[in-house]
Amino acid sequence: MSKWIVEDLEEGLRYSYKLNKVLSSTQSKFQQVDVCETEPFGRVLIIDGLLQSTQLDEHIYHECLVHPAMLAHATGPKRVFIGGGGEGSTAREVLRHESVEKCVMVDIDGDVVDFCKAHLPENAEAFADPRLDLVIDDCKVQLEKATEKFDVIIMDLDDPLEGGPCYWLYCKEFYEMCKSKLNPGGILVTQASGAGIKQHKAVLSPVLNTLKQVFPACKAYKEAIYSFADQWGFVIAHSDPNTASVSVEEVDKRIAARIKGELKFLDGESYTGAFCLSKELRKSFQAETRVLSKDSPAVFLQHMEGVSKYTKESDASESTDASKRQRVA
Repeated sequence: MSKWIVEDLEEGLRYSYKLNKVLSSTQSKFQQVDVCETEPFGRVLIIDGLLQSTQLDEHIYHECLVHPAMLAHATGPKRVFIGGGGEGSTAREVLRHESVEKCVMVDIDGDVVDFCKAHLPENAEAFADPRLDLVIDDCKVQLEKATEKFDVIIMDLDDPLEGGPCYWLYCKEFYEMCKSKLNPGGILVTQASGAGIKQHKAVLSPVLNTLKQVFPACKAYKEAIYSFADQWGFVIAHSDPNTASVSVEEVDKRIAARIKGELKFLDGESYTGAFCLSKELRKSFQAETRVLSKDSPAVFLQHMEGVSKYTKESDASESTDASKRQRVA
């Protein structure tokens, strides 16, 4: 019988996709990591049982995470900091910008980085780029220690899972420190989990409101990520409000002038469209009062346990407790 990977997104809502083959797996100090071949998405990277990126559409996520902040920078960023991003795709997109002189990427899990180097050949060029300074450590520690400031800070972190290494990095105290590490006109961007009609309330909405307490101009934006079965949210924060608005024409002009090669997904029109939020979402954000702190973070309840624990020799009609991915604010 077929094997299916099963995720319970919430009570009463189950997501499953067909597994063709487990290509490789490893257990690091922090996380269970699997690379698999799947029927709908091709090769996929799964961490702690949660789909992280797929051969089909990872470029949409990474172009949306990286390029809006990089292109909004008035003169083209020279120094960029990436928190997380162990698979290398975020660094790959950053290093396409010809203005970049140095990209510091800090990921806490060296085993995951080595695993991705071995199994994700599309990022080999980025890992070999002499402009990339790869550090295995806590990104908060490295950013605090940094003596030189950055033009763009990109937080490509795991979702804030209970007991995981990242939940504190979505809090006001951390964002205040990030702001102090930006050059004048600097920009911070973070992934902020699901942006759909229900899931936006868990992380995206409070992260946006938290960043508004720190930066003078902040915007949420989103894009549909097919393999995530939802809209996905990002928040961009500007130290200079004058960088917060870029026209369609100017985006296209900057892409042509600054970026090596052709983007698959993002151009001026799609860039602008990502910031067009529904009336319902805008009202929800306006009503948000939560400010995340280390004493009051946004967390998802639990990790899942990896492919070997939640695949089924079945038609995906059953699921185990290990596959549940309940989320709370």
